[in-house]
Formats: sequence, structure tokens, C-alpha cells
Amino acid sequence: MSCLQVLTGDAILIRLSRRFMYALRHDFPWVEKGLWRKVVHEKISGLKEAENMNQTSCMMNRRDFLRLTAVGAAALSMPNLALSAGSARNKPNMLFMAIDDLNDWVGCLGGHPDVKTPNLDRLAGRGVLFTNAHCSAPACNPSRASLMTGILPSTSGVYHNPNPWRQSPVLKNAVTIPQHFMAHGYSAVGGGKIYHGAFPDPPSWQSYVPSQQNNKPDDPMPPNRPVNGIPNTSHFDWGPVDVPDEKMGDRQVAAWAITELQKKHDKPFFIGCGFFRPHLPWYVPNKYFDMYPPDRITLPNVNENDLDDVPELGKKMARPEGDHKKVIEHKQWRKAVQGYLASISFVDTCVGRVIDGLDRSNYADNTIVILWSDHGWHLGEKLHWRKFSLWEEATHNVLMAVVPGVTRPGGRCSRPVTMLDIYPTLIELCSLAPKDELQGRSLVPLLKNPEAEWERPALTTHGRNNHSVRTERYRYIRYSDGTEELYDHEKDDLEWTNLRRRPEIRRRQKAALKMVASDKCPRGNGGEGQKETHIKAKGAVREPPLFV
Repeated sequence: MSCLQVLTGDAILIRLSRRFMYALRHDFPWVEKGLWRKVVHEKISGLKEAENMNQTSCMMNRRDFLRLTAVGAAALSMPNLALSAGSARNKPNMLFMAIDDLNDWVGCLGGHPDVKTPNLDRLAGRGVLFTNAHCSAPACNPSRASLMTGILPSTSGVYHNPNPWRQSPVLKNAVTIPQHFMAHGYSAVGGGKIYHGAFPDPPSWQSYVPSQQNNKPDDPMPPNRPVNGIPNTSHFDWGPVDVPDEKMGDRQVAAWAITELQKKHDKPFFIGCGFFRPHLPWYVPNKYFDMYPPDRITLPNVNENDLDDVPELGKKMARPEGDHKKVIEHKQWRKAVQGYLASISFVDTCVGRVIDGLDRSNYADNTIVILWSDHGWHLGEKLHWRKFSLWEEATHNVLMAVVPGVTRPGGRCSRPVTMLDIYPTLIELCSLAPKDELQGRSLVPLLKNPEAEWERPALTTHGRNNHSVRTERYRYIRYSDGTEELYDHEKDDLEWTNLRRRPEIRRRQKAALKMVASDKCPRGNGGEGQKETHIKAKGAVREPPLFV
């Protein structure tokens, strides 16, 4: 039996129907009218190469088949858009760069006086830098799952790193950003860390480096770990490695991205380029450590009594008796900051190489560049280390965009935005079909005019019913037990003084939380509308249960 006969069999059509019809009909109503069978027959029958494939080449495992059909089903359902080379050819390309665990310690954001990031600064200067951007969740997995699907953690139930996001009832059939681009005629390839390492998503890509299952190249390790001398710290470690840059995984990802940019493309491309540093452990080549002598390093400005006016759940997130105590006892604070700064400067060089590669390519004038980090990072502020909190250091992240014909050089936008807004922004910029279930807002008005009116605050969630709302001036935090924090960034940018007893301000911030949380939830894959997220009487957000 030939491949053509196999692919056009009724059994395959039934499988396509069961697996994809609900997802397709949400975006393409004509699927409900029974036309899907005719379209699939016509499109598959037009695959001339199938006629020459022998029976051996037809054999594929179940995972390969599902990945093929997951990518192809949406495209096959759009005969006049996704598969039209003429219409797709005029669309802009997309260079989509991610950096792990990067807070606002970037020169153009002014988060640390010592940091050296000439390439990130250069890229930011070409377009719009969002100076008040925030993650949907202060942890890798929920932040990235939310960004790539356009769905809030409080809607999906994906709150923490161990949650397999494709097992969420809301996200199991979600169409990710690259999937939506592929459905509109784009090629989509990726390398490095785009999704959380434990949960790669093969249906999102046509190919991936190093592989669809292992998204991160290996890095060299120093001998005699832990280098910092802190026992039982796992990867909470820092120190130089005596290797050239080319041995580092992020440098290899940059080289791969440059190769992709130098290729001849016959259709618009989506390149996802994810960098791992400055994620722990902070092991980078010696020369980056040499840029930051420990005795000259500026330590974060920390108030030793900062947690005195913080509710118990906030103190539990801070864990001052954990990492911070160990760092102080082992006299590692300066070396830790050195390691983080060194890792930032290393990844900055990787970004610079990719941007130079784009500039040398044939696509520089027709490629949108989006660069983001998944969340911020504490280095002692609030007596806390790592992310995993609802304070400024953990929620504030990097976001910049260069859009030919839309952005102007040197743009700076102080409006509060979130990573949730990236998906609808890319849809509008590339004229893709809109998706009503997305819970962010397009940033295109701000790309055109960074001072444009923007009344929507930024919402961050860490665990069920723990939320932070950031406006241009205030941060309001409400924990699951109803306790609160409120900070005025005009007078207190370090968030040292909790104004929770100021009822007139607190009422406004609670109203802002309600406005964000009352947005329409996505429809389920079975077509049954979920209840809208709303505020209970005490102000907490009603959310789905945390799935295992």
C-alpha cells in the first residue's frame, strides 16, 4: 500500500477529526459544516512527493505521526491562507530570542551600575524597550507556558515548575505561538531554551537543536564542585570555567541561529533562539569573571529589616533562613553577584553575535526581533535569592522589540505590560488570524507610540490565589489568605515600606486586580465555555485546582 493510500484512508480522517476538529472549529467555523473531510482529501492528494515514497519510508512511529498531523492539521484547514506561498511570502520574518533568569541588571534598564551589556543596549536602542515589563509567573515553566500559549497561570492551573503544562485541561490542545505561525505558512525552528527544560514541546517546531527532546546543549563544568564552598547547594553555585566561548552551550545555540539566518528561505521564518544563562549554575569562561573584580562590585541595597512588615506567606516565599543565610555565612555575596554579572555579560555576547548575523543576512530589513526574559531574580533583596516571589526583583523582566516600519530607534515605554501580551502582538504585526482565547493585549499601539494610553496593569501569579498587580506607580500583592502588601514606586522603588494600611490606595489596586482577573477565559477543547475568572467577595481570584 502506498503512502498516498495510507494518508487518504478513512481511518486517518477519523483520527484527524477526533483529535483536531474541536481545536480547528474554534478558529475556523467552516470546519463545523463538514468541509474538513473534503479539504483534507484535496490537500493530501496534492502531495506529489507521496507518490514516489516506498512502503519503508512510509513507516513512522506514533509520536512522529501525531507531530506531523498536529502541525499540518491547522495548515490544511486554511487552503487560501496557510498554504498560499504568495500570501505568506510577503509576511515579515520573526527572530524570537529568550534569556533565562535575567532581571533588570541590563545597562539600558539601569538595574545594576556595574553591568556591561553593550549588545543588549544596542538592540534596545534600535526599537522599543519596555521598562516596566513583568512575567505572568516568577518561575520558568509557568512563565514560558503562559507566554507561548497566551493563557494566564490562574486559568491553566500551571503554577510551578513541576507541572507538565500539556497535561493542563486548558493547555493540552493549545496552539502555541510557533504552531500558529506554521499554520499561516511560516517555517518554525528552534534552538536552546524556549520551553522549560523538563517539558519540551515537539509539536511547536519543525526541527529543534540539539533535539526535540533535549532542548539544551551541554555546558562544561568546573572541577571540585561546589566552587563556592556552600555544601548541599545542588546547582546554586558559581565560578569560572577554563574553556573558550565556543564550548559553551549558549554560544553553540547562537552559532546555530546565525546559520539559520544565512540560509536561503523560500517562505517566512520563525526562529526561536533560547539562551540558558544567567540561569544557575553561573559557570562561564574566566574572561567574564575578570570583568567584575569582587572588591569593586556594588552589592544590592538591602534592608535587613525588610520582612518586618511582610505577611507570613510573603516571608515563607522569601525563606531568609535558606539561601541568604548560607551566602552570608560563607562570605559569598560578592562572588555570587560577580557570577551573575559575568553570566549576563557572557549571554550578552551571544545576543550580539546573533544580531550581527541578522545584519549580515538578506533578511535584516524584513525581520521582527523580539527579545524577552522569563522573569527576574533576587540576589539578596528582601533577604531572598532566586525568583519565586511576587516582589519587583522577581517579576520585572526584560522585553524589547525591533519592528521594521513600526518602531522607531530609542523608544522607551514605561507602561506596565506582561509576557502574556507577546502572542497577540505578534499576531497583529504579522497579520495572522486572531485568537479570541488569548488573555493578553496587543502591544502594537505602544510599539507605534510608547506614550500611548494604556490602562491595563500587569498581573503576576505565584501559586494558587497569590497575585501581584503592577501599575506605573504601585505594586499591590494579595496572598491566598487575604493578607496584602502595597508599595508606592514613586517614593519607594525598593519596596521597603508596606502601605497596606492605606485603604484609599488599596481599594484602587484591588480594583485593578479585579479588572485584570475578570478577562474572558479561553474555551475548553470540547467547546464548553469555562466560567469567567472573577473576584470573590474578599478579593481573591477563583481559579482551577492545581493539577498534578
